[in-house]
This record gives sequence, structure tokens and C-alpha cells, in this order.
Amino acid sequence: MDQENKKSKSSKRPIGFNPFWLYAFLLILILVTSLFSSLNNTADISWLTFKTTMLDAHDVKKVVVVNKQTAEIYIRTDRLSDSKYQSINTSKFNISGIPNYSLEIGSIESFENKMEQAQKDFKEDELVEVFYENRTSLINLLSWIFPIILLLIFWMLLFRRSGKGGLGPGSILNFGKSTAKLTNRDVKSKVTFKDVAGLEEAKIEIMEIVDFLKNPDTYTKLGAKIPKGVMLVGPPGTGKTLLARAVAGEAQVPFFSLSGSEFVEMFVGVGASRVRDLFKQAKEKAPSIIFIDEIDAIGRARGKANALQSNDERENTLNQLLTELDGFGTNTGVIVLSATNRADILDKALLRPGRFDRHIYLELPTKQEREAIFQVHLKPVTKGSDVDVPLLASLTPGFSGADIANMCNEAALIAARKIKKEVGQEDFMEARDRIVGGLERKGKLISPKEKRIVAYHEAGHAVVSWYLENVESLVKVSIIPRGKSLGAAWYLPEEHQIITKPQFTDRICAALGGRAAEEVVFNEISSGALDDLEKVTKQAYSMVAYYGLDEDLGPVSFYDSTGENERLLGKPYSEYLGKRIDEEVIELITSEYERAKALLEKYRPQLEELAQLLLKQEIVDEKDLERILGKRLNDTMPV
Repeated sequence: MDQENKKSKSSKRPIGFNPFWLYAFLLILILVTSLFSSLNNTADISWLTFKTTMLDAHDVKKVVVVNKQTAEIYIRTDRLSDSKYQSINTSKFNISGIPNYSLEIGSIESFENKMEQAQKDFKEDELVEVFYENRTSLINLLSWIFPIILLLIFWMLLFRRSGKGGLGPGSILNFGKSTAKLTNRDVKSKVTFKDVAGLEEAKIEIMEIVDFLKNPDTYTKLGAKIPKGVMLVGPPGTGKTLLARAVAGEAQVPFFSLSGSEFVEMFVGVGASRVRDLFKQAKEKAPSIIFIDEIDAIGRARGKANALQSNDERENTLNQLLTELDGFGTNTGVIVLSATNRADILDKALLRPGRFDRHIYLELPTKQEREAIFQVHLKPVTKGSDVDVPLLASLTPGFSGADIANMCNEAALIAARKIKKEVGQEDFMEARDRIVGGLERKGKLISPKEKRIVAYHEAGHAVVSWYLENVESLVKVSIIPRGKSLGAAWYLPEEHQIITKPQFTDRICAALGGRAAEEVVFNEISSGALDDLEKVTKQAYSMVAYYGLDEDLGPVSFYDSTGENERLLGKPYSEYLGKRIDEEVIELITSEYERAKALLEKYRPQLEELAQLLLKQEIVDEKDLERILGKRLNDTMPV
């Protein structure tokens, strides 16, 4: 029975179109045409041969002029047995209706004159009849039909591969359609608000929108209106996209998600068409949420920079997006979420109330928030009993949520590499050092002289920073090459919302301690302080030109929070003021450099002892630093 059912099912299957039948038909057509042309391939002769050999001998039956170009010559049947026509009988099929010879006539007038002159002495019954015909050759017809057929076959194959005959979602005919991924209410996202740690204020505002979609009566009875758009702004890795995924998991409404770059294509008008199609789909499934990640790809400010372009596809897409967000059309029940880390370059019309009513700023997490983020990412990790989460949070200032996730993963990889059953505190410290400084390169060979210079350089950083009041606590010093650096001094950075002038100057002095130690000990300097000098120069220019901390220039700032000065070719201050800024920066750096050398001269014995210990064991921790340099009065290390 099963076999009979299978046979009946297979017999009922519709027979689809097989392109190989079309290929076979075209091949047969070409073969038949070539065979017909070979049969009809008459011998070409000249006018002189035609006149002297055939016409004067009265052997011509008739002449047919085809398309005013070629004369087809038919020989009388009773004369074909003549020896001069034997080549026709041997090389051609003796088929009636096929001309024996052909002649290019040039023009009809010339041919008619020649025929008249050649037959002026002929009797009336000996005159040769001339017929005129207009024909369409099958070969000529195929010469322009065949390329069209090939083009049609190409498009058919392209459509079949791109989306089931050109009508599927991947077809090129749908390049103007929205590419947003739809998450229906039936498909529950794995990410919820419980998985988002350290963003309590942002979650409260986002949860309010989700609650409005679930219980709109609670808000509308008081006359409240839900924000049309919410802009998530923050540095990379702070959880903007994660927060949007949590919204998709919590909201029981259709959720459309896509990237801003998906709107812009090489085809003109595609971006605007996709925006229209996206909002059309969202309105049909309202209430719904649209999430546009990296909206700065299409939301850049419109200005003079684009004035020279006759047709800017990105600007057209932005105009359509502005219209859809707050135009004459209604977007009832459609909420737009967007994320960017470059809010300063967005168009002002995009950020105004009525389009994106609410701006949620996600900053780098604080110590308490980092501790909560560690707790989330440590759940799948088999951690040891010695793992101190508060200490890890203290040792990772400036880390984003993505950095913390990467640190937990690196620690697990390091423990697995050591064939350990648990991930210990030491593994997390190694993972932190690798993320901040790079991979250890113990196999990198350096000469003893260079190693000695590096040891005194790092010892100079340690000594100067140890005796400065406003420098973070020193954790350890190492001369093991890591990443691009040959050594490093590890500090425990403190979290500050504002920085005072003494803190700026002490940090500059500590950064110059390595170069100062080289000059004090070796009476020469090297290129090893490149990274230190880069940081010092940037800090000094920030103090003078941005923060107004210079006494001579006074409280002036040339910081541009809008980003408009980036488009200017010149600087926002005069040449005279620029010269004064350069002079003040040089004076500031030079004075701090001399201060660092004075400290090293004062504590020269401690510098020598620390450098020798580094050459001996390559890493010096906090206990050895306290033994050599003494107890710091402003030590802020956690107990």
C-alpha cells in the first residue's frame, strides 16, 4: 500500500519547467539552420563569368534578385549535364527550387543596364526573365532573436536562485523592501531585564514604555502620551543593544530590529523606500516597536559638507525617516528605539521632541554597577572560592559591560589553558592585565643593556608616583614585555567626576618619571618614552586649551561639544593665541619634567634598589614596593 501511495503521490506531482528542454530546442534549431544554410550555399560568380559562360550560351532559365542585393541564377535543367556545370551535380544536392549560382549586383539600375546591353541581340523567346523578391533569412532572424533568448534565460536562472522564480524574500525585485527582522510576540527572546545589570535608571525609563504598551489605560486616562521615540546614547559596550534586546524579550508586541546601514544601498531611492516599507509593516502590526541600531549611519547632520553632492542617498533616507517619525501621517502605536555612540553628529531635526522625545544616556558603569555586571557574567563560570568580586570591580575602572564580559571569558580560557578545574582570582588578574596591556611576550629577546634601561625606566615611574600625593596607588611594576610595551607600572585608578589642577600636574610628572630616570642614571634618553610623551602632551593641551587651568591664559576654553569645528579647515583661535598656547604647554611639561628629576635625585638609593630588584625577578608587587619605598600616607588600596 505504501508503494502504491508513493506512486500515486509521485504521479500527481506537477511537472515543473526544465530549462534543459529549452537548451535542447535551441541546439536543434542551430543545427537545422546550419544544415539548411549548407544546402543553400550556392557558388558565387562574377558578372563576366555569368555573361560569357551562361548568359551568352542561353543556359540561364531565370534570374531572381533578392533584397535588391543578390541575383540568384537558375540554370536550365537540360543544360546541367554540360561539363562546365558538373561541379554543381557533384558538390550540391540536386534539389529543385534551389539556385545554382549567386551574383552580387551592386545596384539594381546598374544590373538592369548590364542585362539590357547583354541581351540586345537576343530574340524575344531567348530573353531571360528577371524577378524581384524580398526575403527574411532565418539566419538573420536568429542573429537578433538569439541574444534576446540568452538574456531571458540568464534572468530566469537569476530569479530562480535569488528567490523562487523572482518572488521570494531574497529576490532582487525586493531590494526596496525593508530588511528588518521581526520578533513576534509568540517568539520569546532569551534576554530580559534580569540579564541587564548596572543600568537601573535606563531600565526604569525603558520599562515605562513597555508597561505603557501592556497597560495603556493607566497612562491615557491621565492625559499622558507615550514618547514616539527613545534614543539610547552611550560609549561602545555600555549595553545599548542589550537593553533593546531585553525590550524585545519583555514587550508582548511585534519587535522590528535592523541596523542603520541596511537602509543605504547602491541603488538610488532604496533607503527611502525601505523606510516607508518598514513603517508600513509596523503600522499594520501596531502596537509595535522599531529598533534602529547605529542610527548615525543615516542620521548625520545635513550641512555644507553635503552641498556639493547633487543627490545624496543618505540624506534622502534621513528626510524620509524624519517624515515618518513626525509628518502628516499618523504612527499610532509605533514606538521607535534607536542606539548610537555618536550623538554629537546627529541631525538636530532628528533629536527634537516629537521625533525622539526621550534621550537615555548610558555611561560607563560605576564600581557598584561593575560588581552587578560581574555577578551576571560569572554565572556560567566555574569560579573558585578565592574570587573576590568587589576587588575585581575596584580593579576595573573605566571598563564597560562588554569589557567585563570579555575579562570573564579570558579568565576562563586562561584557567582552561592551565588545566584547572576552577577559575581563580589569579586568572582574573591575568585576564585584566592582558586586556589592558596585551599578551605577555616572555619569549621576546632584548639585550641586557635595553633590559637595564627598561628596568630603570619603570622604576622611575614607580618612585616618582609613589611620592606624589595626587597619583593613584601603585599595585605592581613589571619589565616583562606585554603587547607593544617592554614594561609597565600598574596602578589602581580612582574614579573621579572632576579633576583638579594638582591632580593633572602630578599625573604629568609621574608619566615623565621614566624618561627622567634614564637621564638621571645614564645621562642619556631613549625612544622608550614615546607613549608617555603622547599622553603628557594631550593632557597638557587639555589643561591649557580646554579646561582653562593655565594662569596666564585664564579661564578660556576652545572645546567644541557640537563637533562643528571639525569641519573647519582652520583652528578656532588666532595665530597669536595658538602661539601662546604652545608656549604654555611647553613650559608646563618642562617644569614637571624638572620636578620629576629632582624627586629621583632625592630618592636615588630607592631608585637603584628597585631597579636591581626588577632586573632580578622582573615583577615587583606591592609588598616589595612598601619595603623599598616605605608606606604611602595617601594609600587608597582596599583592604
